[in-house]
Amino acid sequence: MNKYEFMFIVKATMENEMVKKTAENMKNIIAENNGKIIEFKEMGERKLAYPIKKEINGYYFVMQLEATKDAIKELDRKASIDETIIRHLIIKLNEE
Repeated sequence: MNKYEFMFIVKATMENEMVKKTAENMKNIIAENNGKIIEFKEMGERKLAYPIKKEINGYYFVMQLEATKDAIKELDRKASIDETIIRHLIIKLNEE
């Protein structure tokens, strides 16, 4: 398994419970695909540098995880089709 960093931004116009549920859904995708979450940070609501899908604020989340390529593909697919996530980025971390 490789180490990755997954950052995603959730719409700030949603209720707080829905924001938490979206974050939990992303965690569950990793768990279902035999991945392991090393660190999970909730960065809170921040102003976006530019409007994305007419949103000017978003809730930022960052997680470091260990997962297989298939798990990362599934995570990317689910994050892409989730309408509550306005942006996401997955970065493979170098092994030291």
